[in-house]
Amino acid sequence: MNILLFAVVIAALGVLFTAALQVPVGRLGWPRWMGRGLLGAGAVAATVAANIALYRNDSHLDLTASKAFTPAPEVEQLVRDLRVDVELVYFFQKQDAAGRSAKMLVELLGRASPRLHVRTVDVDQYPGVASRYEVRGYNVAVLDSGGRRVQVTSTSDRDIGLGLLRVTRAEVKTICFAVGHGEYDIDNMEYHTHFEGAGGHSHSGEGSVVVLMEQHGFGRVRRALEGLGLLTRKVALSTAGRVPADCTVLVDGGPRTRYTPLEVEAISGYLAAGGATLLLFDLNFPVEPSLAGLLGRLGIRVGDGLVVDPAEHYFTDEQMVAVTSYPPHPITSGLALSFFPGVRPLELGPPAPGISTGPLAVSSPESFVRPVRAGPRDDTARSPGGPRVLAAASSGSWGGGPPGAAFRTVVVGDADFASNSFFPYMSNADLLLSSLSWLAREERASTLKPAVEVLPRVSLTGRQVQGIFVAMVLVLPGLAALAGGLLWWRRRR
Repeated sequence: MNILLFAVVIAALGVLFTAALQVPVGRLGWPRWMGRGLLGAGAVAATVAANIALYRNDSHLDLTASKAFTPAPEVEQLVRDLRVDVELVYFFQKQDAAGRSAKMLVELLGRASPRLHVRTVDVDQYPGVASRYEVRGYNVAVLDSGGRRVQVTSTSDRDIGLGLLRVTRAEVKTICFAVGHGEYDIDNMEYHTHFEGAGGHSHSGEGSVVVLMEQHGFGRVRRALEGLGLLTRKVALSTAGRVPADCTVLVDGGPRTRYTPLEVEAISGYLAAGGATLLLFDLNFPVEPSLAGLLGRLGIRVGDGLVVDPAEHYFTDEQMVAVTSYPPHPITSGLALSFFPGVRPLELGPPAPGISTGPLAVSSPESFVRPVRAGPRDDTARSPGGPRVLAAASSGSWGGGPPGAAFRTVVVGDADFASNSFFPYMSNADLLLSSLSWLAREERASTLKPAVEVLPRVSLTGRQVQGIFVAMVLVLPGLAALAGGLLWWRRRR
């Protein structure tokens, strides 16, 4: 729209000055001088009006391929969705190129919404202003909204966007992680890497040639949630007997032993009160009858066995199922490829009245289920081929709780995809953080993710590897051989 207005203004100026050239020269004396004066005054007035129009409808053009001088689309969308006024003061140094670039980005963000009031300050030129805001360095953004103040030291617009999320959050939200059944530890900052072996992915160590570090963990998940301004803590349902009221979302990631009926009753009561849960059940987790009944009310049954996908998998391991497309859901909007190392299937059936359940991730039609103890080449016990549900989401009214209380739940047949070793790669982090944002009823935060440290690498599915092999090993050499043969045949004649 701004570009169209710019074109209209330029066209109007062109018409104005072209028409001025056609004005006849007046007679000598004061009429001639008056005509010239009026013509000059009209030209000046038109120029001033055009500049005012351009200033009020300024357009930013970024011709770089990486859009280096444009805020990230998700940050701009976050600013446009602001429902409260936010004051953003950015302190920079004129001599710092990164600081000048960040200054320009925050000024562009200020144009995206009238609720974001941006001010940029050169610390060297106005040290008193920096002292008043308790700023002691360069490249610091101070965000203030409703008496809450957040400082972000960064030149990245994404970090400033995360600061906006924190300062505009109406209440403190806590993600609680269940403990007591051998779940993945959120304080674990280590990670290990699986190398390809004949047995594929396995928790026993038989499926990988080399395993680095000590254990799986959710340390990276915890750091990512803290980057979003969410609190995290551990909860032992076996001793508490209930889910604490301040838990916005309850996460049980990779339990190894059975639930007790008291724990299942605690989760049921939490859902009845409008709670939200993320349940990540690995291959060897035993689903006892009371938990099976709770999941059955959602229309979900956790199946046994290991999903194997010969068509869509990570690199050469068919047991690391890759998902390239997703059913429509707020969680899966905009997701790219993700993969699940050692995932069990979910079976969906009719949920209880007032509850809706649907799939989030599904394997390819060529996939099948193999018993966990079966060998990688033992196809005698495999199930018929067909797509398998790997993750599902439920929402609705549980019943027995306060009027209008609506719960949300996500169930995944794997916990490894969110652990330290797999969390940063492809869209695994996006899938987990989008699930938690939806469960916490913060869908606007699902598109903005904190950075996750990861070594640069290229990840391909098995089908992509086959395509590259055919193109590079067969097609290109074959074309070269064909061209050489044709050239030899022509010279021979």
